[in-house]
Amino acid sequence: MRHWSQLARVICMSVCTLLGLVVTSPGQQDGSQATTTCNFDPQKQLALEYQQVTFNPKKPLFGHQVPYNKVWAPGGRPMTLFANAPVAVGNTTLPAGAYTLFLIPSEKHWMLVISKSTDMSGKYQPQDDLVRVPMDEAQLPSPQDALNAVFGHIAPSECNLRVYLDKSAVWVGFIEK
Repeated sequence: MRHWSQLARVICMSVCTLLGLVVTSPGQQDGSQATTTCNFDPQKQLALEYQQVTFNPKKPLFGHQVPYNKVWAPGGRPMTLFANAPVAVGNTTLPAGAYTLFLIPSEKHWMLVISKSTDMSGKYQPQDDLVRVPMDEAQLPSPQDALNAVFGHIAPSECNLRVYLDKSAVWVGFIEK
């Protein structure tokens, strides 16, 4: 018998394959699909799928290829979070399930938007917002030429979702409930 996390991965890969048409924003090139996971224990896991989008280095990045103060789906497609156990992010507890994630970059801070929608078209619907969480930010010593996301396991029941782009590193914590 498969564990729920293995089944979720199979379902996710199947759905993502069926919905595999990716519409990119101007200035962005199609990226490869990437996955990162956080294992709280062998039965409890978070998995994030996203487009590893690269950008035109000859054009300004922030405010142009990556919009400021607007909801953004990297690569024209929202990130997808799968949780097989409840997790807290900010002041909100998310039940086990699938969610889409969007980013709102700005000059001063970034915001993570978690939506109850599982629509992979990249269309954002504000009425589907479950939570908007401010992200912590730091500067990287050297620029990253593609958007990358990873889970950093920082405590037995906590992982930070970390997003790297250009010289920006932004993150938010997910706590097992």
